[in-house]
Amino acid sequence: MSRQTDPDMNSAGAPRLSISTVCLSGTLEDKLRAAAEAGFVGVELLEYDLVMSAWSPREIADVAADLGLSIDVYQPIHVETIPPALFEKSMRHAERKFALLAELGAAVLVCCSTKTVDGLDDDDLAARQMRALADRAQQHGIRLAYEAVPWGRVRTHEEALRLIQRVDHPALGLCLDSFHVLTQNNDPTVVAHIPADKVFHVQLADAPRTNMDTREWSLHHRMFPGQGVLDVTGFLRTVLAAGYTGPMALEVFNDIYQQEDPRHTATDAMRSLLALAESVGLRGAFSSRQDSSAIELPPAPDLGAIAFAELAVDGVSAPLVSRALTALGFVHAGQHRSMPVQLWEQGEARIVLNLAPQRSIDAATASIAALGVESVDPAASARRADRLLAPKLPRPRKPDESDLNSVAMPDGTALFFCDTGRERHWMDDFERTQASAVSSPLLSEIDHVSITESIDDFDQTALFFRTVLGLIPGQSTEITAPFGMVRSWSASDPGGRVRITLSTTPLRRGDWAPGVSNPQLVGFATEDAIATAQVMRERGAPILKMPDNYYDDLDARLSLPTDFIQSLREHSILYDRDEQGEFLHFFTEMLGSRVFFEVVQRVGGYRGFGAPHSTPLRMAAHRRQRMSTLASAPTFASADDRHQYSLAHLTALSLSPPELVDAAAAAGYRYVGLRMTKVTMEEPHYPLTYDPALMRATKTHLAATGVEVLDIELARITSGDNPRDYLRFLEAGAELGARHVITQLPDADFARKTDRFAELCQLALPLGLTIDLEFPSWTETPNLTEATRVLRAADQPNAGLLIDLLHFTRSRSSLDELRALPPEWFHYAHVCDAPGEIPTSTADLIHTARFERLFPGDGEIDMLSILDALPAGIPYALEIPRAKLVAQVGGKEHSRLAIAAARRHLDAVAVSAPRESPTK
Repeated sequence: MSRQTDPDMNSAGAPRLSISTVCLSGTLEDKLRAAAEAGFVGVELLEYDLVMSAWSPREIADVAADLGLSIDVYQPIHVETIPPALFEKSMRHAERKFALLAELGAAVLVCCSTKTVDGLDDDDLAARQMRALADRAQQHGIRLAYEAVPWGRVRTHEEALRLIQRVDHPALGLCLDSFHVLTQNNDPTVVAHIPADKVFHVQLADAPRTNMDTREWSLHHRMFPGQGVLDVTGFLRTVLAAGYTGPMALEVFNDIYQQEDPRHTATDAMRSLLALAESVGLRGAFSSRQDSSAIELPPAPDLGAIAFAELAVDGVSAPLVSRALTALGFVHAGQHRSMPVQLWEQGEARIVLNLAPQRSIDAATASIAALGVESVDPAASARRADRLLAPKLPRPRKPDESDLNSVAMPDGTALFFCDTGRERHWMDDFERTQASAVSSPLLSEIDHVSITESIDDFDQTALFFRTVLGLIPGQSTEITAPFGMVRSWSASDPGGRVRITLSTTPLRRGDWAPGVSNPQLVGFATEDAIATAQVMRERGAPILKMPDNYYDDLDARLSLPTDFIQSLREHSILYDRDEQGEFLHFFTEMLGSRVFFEVVQRVGGYRGFGAPHSTPLRMAAHRRQRMSTLASAPTFASADDRHQYSLAHLTALSLSPPELVDAAAAAGYRYVGLRMTKVTMEEPHYPLTYDPALMRATKTHLAATGVEVLDIELARITSGDNPRDYLRFLEAGAELGARHVITQLPDADFARKTDRFAELCQLALPLGLTIDLEFPSWTETPNLTEATRVLRAADQPNAGLLIDLLHFTRSRSSLDELRALPPEWFHYAHVCDAPGEIPTSTADLIHTARFERLFPGDGEIDMLSILDALPAGIPYALEIPRAKLVAQVGGKEHSRLAIAAARRHLDAVAVSAPRESPTK
């Protein structure tokens, strides 16, 4: 653009930047609130949003003003050269729009080129009509920003500029859209010759590289600046260098953003804006909402390394990860002074295992809960993160413990800023163990961390790392993998010490998804991958086996020494090379269902993460690892089954209710049991009672599969609980079509717990629900005798007893007593097996019940005798939590194995003298 003025671009008088309402989802109320919360000072209002709003234009302006926003621009009005008779009608429409803008307080109206059957290709007539339109706009104090679009009659900004110059009217100027300008050849200098006083509005958007139709590309796949491949920085620099100080707006049409929470999208937009201002060297490009001073974005301090990766683990996954770390050469070097958190160390590589994370994790799962990065100025890094709207995380700590700056990543993972140098104060919070530091460590540091995101969160997370940490993006790639296309993104700091990779699966269709759900990787650096692999293998490290075919292909493609290829093959090491150097790397097996480790050796200046086919190789190898545990999986019994089975939620608690329904349908269950209350702090919570979206999805999956809800759990009434507090829980169960409610009574006062049990029955009766009392041996209602006393004293028609084979055996309840009870008390049974030896401590009893039950036939419970004492034909609910197996094969496969074992052991055995089943 040719320079007209020479403003101080670091002053507060630089352009104000707005966000177009088209970027955000929701109603206009939602959009304005989200824009204000993100710190925007104005909006570009889309006509669609005004039409859909119940507010008048004046009310919209007032609400926006109350939020600290102005309506800077209104768009669009579509214009085209048309016959004179039609033009008068068009002018009446325009007059209405001018009056509307006056009520909104907007000064600029975007006029978008269009193309219809009535349009004329007549330059003289076009100029006369645009001049007439501009005259009317000027009378209302409105300026017209004319925009060319590739699918309109005026297709390029050059054509639009020629028309504007021909009209030569002070109320008519150009609207420049970075998307339309840059998608031609990505050359921002093509606007350098445009006089700044002829530009009335600027719209900013980025886009991914694609070969699709331009209109489809524009209306569905735009991105915020810095997220795509367009040179938006060069475009903005060119516009500002010419002296442009008018309105700007982020205008991003994107299908994902228009379905995302508008607050999250607005936050992304502001991060993108601030990073864009930083990239063009503007310290104060845009005004803040709070005052008229310019927004300042603190520069990103230099980073030193990844200080640590923290894994959230539980009682099942922690031993798996610990054994793997030990085999990799790590030592348990420290124990946190106030929390159950371990520090594992080797060289400068540090892993923190947190057995009491603030974020809940799925049972038997390990998950990256936090990352620590070394910064030369942690406080400045925290200030930058705060300015970029990263939520600050509260961190409980004792007075004498380190006060680390931390913020939340988009997925909730914590990001800590640690000091560089030798005095790592955060490590002072750990008491050193007796373990000796490794004198000759195999691993030197954390090389990189890799995270998998959903496609909805992928761009948001990439933007977070790029802006908050100042990482420089590398090449994005798309890889054909065994279970669908995988898109990857990587970035590192300028020094190459902090490396992050992200992956996502852009498309997911159907129910068959055997890939690991959201895998996470921590990569460690070594100087000699082959020697390291040899030592680790001797120590029993779970190194992931790679197929011989890979090494045969590698030998055919590259001229590598035969003995070198053989060493790679022997130790399952992958190899890549480029112009800068070489890369050797190998993986561990999956640990805790989603986390695994990688060991890498970088030779020369290699900066990548392996050949593209290393990802599908690794995915296929992990699939084989998981499936190897199924080699002796039981087969199904004949179709003439004697029993109907229900999948109890505790069997696969890592599955959400819709996923549990799908797993049950796939395996052949008739029913499911749904755990709707959070029983322990560690387990996941599925709040069907007050989550309408989850309720809707669950009902949809139930209807689609034909699976029914047998029972809901758990109404656990202690001495301080009121049965009426469970009314909404009961109503939600009835809405799902449930038949029974599992109840426990850990209350030593017999009269009180009996009264409350009776009240719960009375609340459930109108809803068609039975209340089935379960008696875990460690509670105050510990056996069949005590449970029977409660039922007889309560005397309710919908009361029942739930016989759980584990609890029945562990409580040493009597078979004779069971046979003597009324058959109508029994509606279904919880079925599992277990070792014959009864644990002596309450903790061991609880641990077995929740994590280590066995498939039918694999233990020593006299299952057939207990089931023989129950009415024939009642459903068998398989409650068989086996945390280690779930971690290996996943909840869906574990559910299939459970019913296969039950069919094999129970359906093939004739139950002698069955009791009559109650009428349902």
